[in-house]
Formats: sequence, structure tokens, C-alpha cells
Amino acid sequence: MKNYFVKLFKYDRFANLQMLDCLTAANQPLKAVQLMAHLLAAQQIWLKRCKKLPAPGGPVWPDWPASELKAIIENNHAEWISFLEQSDDVDLKNLVTYQNSKVDTFENSLTDILAHLINHGTHHRAQIGQQLKLNGVEQLPVSDYIHYLRS
Repeated sequence: MKNYFVKLFKYDRFANLQMLDCLTAANQPLKAVQLMAHLLAAQQIWLKRCKKLPAPGGPVWPDWPASELKAIIENNHAEWISFLEQSDDVDLKNLVTYQNSKVDTFENSLTDILAHLINHGTHHRAQIGQQLKLNGVEQLPVSDYIHYLRS
């Protein structure tokens, strides 16, 4: 199971970089940059929760410039892969107790959180693609999971 999630996080990095390349070539539509920043901030927040560390404390919708996003993508990826590599399949079944931004307490399995995080990225990349199309981008990158597996 751990290897499956490592593969998904490698795909997530690939898809984020694909979309970022398109985003930066498209004069950085503000809404698209905001969506990518949110996607990346959420990865950081969830990682802290999974490590049982205090939340980063920054906004869930940070005002990060597009020029900083590649480094954040790479750092987030390295941090998540390191976390997963230190985990085993038993750890993935463990429950993670955390608080959301409204300070409500929840508990979910690490496996469910990882699935959520990958789906969250896919959701927001689709929104970024929509914003890029609305701003005149004719060809979006192919970022489907199956395409990633074939490459």
C-alpha cells in the first residue's frame, strides 16, 4: 500500500509541474496561481497533521507568486515522499486526529487522508485548467494519471 501512495505522490508532482509550466507560459492568470498556491498549502497543512505537528500557521489560500511555486512543489514532494518512506503499511491504517481551520476536531485514517490529498490536487488542477482555458490557452498539458504511467 505504501508503494501505491508513493507512486501517486510522484504522479501528483508530475501533474503539478505540467500545470505550472502551462500556467507560467500563460501570463499567470491570478485565479490559476491562487488555486495552485492553495493546493500546495493544503499539502503542507496535511503533512503537519499527519506528522502530528502544529499546523504551519499560514493561510489556506496564501498569496504566493507563481515564481515561487516550482520550489514549493519540489519541497512538498520531497517532504511527502520522505514521510511515506518512513511509514509502513500498518502506519497507513493509523488514525490521525487533527483540527481544521475552524478548530473542529476530526479523525481519519492516514490512508483516507492520502487519498483525499491526491484527489484534492486533481480537483484544483482541473480548476486551474479551466481558468487557463478562459484566459485563452488552447492546449492544456496532458496530466491524466494513466498518461503519467505510460510515460
